[in-house]
Amino acid sequence: MAKIYAFAADGMEEVECLAVCDVLVRAGMDVRLVSIMGRKQVTGSHGFRIETDALFEEIQDDADVLFLPGGLKGTENLKKHEGLARMLKEHAAAGKRLAAICAAPSVLGGLGLLKDHRATCFPGFEGELLGASCTGEGIVTDGMITTGRGMGYSIDLGLELVRILADEETAAALKKKIQYER
Repeated sequence: MAKIYAFAADGMEEVECLAVCDVLVRAGMDVRLVSIMGRKQVTGSHGFRIETDALFEEIQDDADVLFLPGGLKGTENLKKHEGLARMLKEHAAAGKRLAAICAAPSVLGGLGLLKDHRATCFPGFEGELLGASCTGEGIVTDGMITTGRGMGYSIDLGLELVRILADEETAAALKKKIQYER
């Protein structure tokens, strides 16, 4: 069973975080919400308060995937967290999977992790995906990095990760079960 850390920050886009995590949990993945705010409760961009499973300081990188949800203020908070930046770089250097959606691929771009990769992001953030070839597609997987364009592609991102971490059949069965026909 794959283990995923979803990094939660004040100002994150709630649906981008929770929809992806929901799909992964339905597929039997071990998903943990990890706060980078120094407290377990974070407040999303639309005012919803979310209780996380752990604080950043309580974890070590034993995950298969590190996932960054978007949201403008949430992404700014992710960019400012030095420990997260270190973890993302070390995770990538170890050949492990990264995922980000909406504005959050700019975190990976700022760290140089998208260089020579195809990627996507919320329109207007392409300039922050340093060294990437921005496709404008809804979901892009290139090597060990999966990116999504925005909230409307949250379920697609979750299903893409299920396809990668489990298999095509598991993703297809889950898609049918949740009545997702896109």
